[in-house]
Amino acid sequence: MAKAEMGHDHAHSHEAPTKLTRNQSMVFSALREQEKPLTAYAILDRLRGDGLRAPLQIYRALDKLMEKGLVHRLESLNAFVACQHEACSGHSTVAFAICENCGLVDEIEDEAVNREIERVSRERGFLPTRATVELKGLCAECR
Repeated sequence: MAKAEMGHDHAHSHEAPTKLTRNQSMVFSALREQEKPLTAYAILDRLRGDGLRAPLQIYRALDKLMEKGLVHRLESLNAFVACQHEACSGHSTVAFAICENCGLVDEIEDEAVNREIERVSRERGFLPTRATVELKGLCAECR
C-alpha cells in the first residue's frame, strides 16, 4: 500500500507524462507536491500565480488527468489526489482508507477487493464502469 499523508514522508510513483497540456501538468504537479487531498478550488488558489484563474480550467485538467489514471477523486471529500501506483489506468476499482484525524489517504491496491466487487456486480447483472471504495476511520498512527 502506498500512502499520501499529512506530515509523513512518502514517495509518488508517477512521473508527469510528456503528453500533458500545460494546465494538466501544473494541476498534476500541484497534487503530487501536496501531502493531502486538494479540492479544485484549493488547486486553483495554488496555481493563480501561474496563470490559472478560472475553476473551469482546473476541472478540465482534472477530468483529463482522471481519464489518464493519474488522479483520483475522493467522492466523500470532493477532493483529488495523485495516483500512487504505476499503470493505475489499468484498474477500474480504486479503494482508499481515509483517516478522519490526520488526513492520511492510503490508496489500496488489492486484487481480492477488485474480484469481489466484480463478483457481486456480476451476480446482480450490473456492469460497473468504475468503482471507488472509501473507508473512513483512524490510521494506525492516530489510533
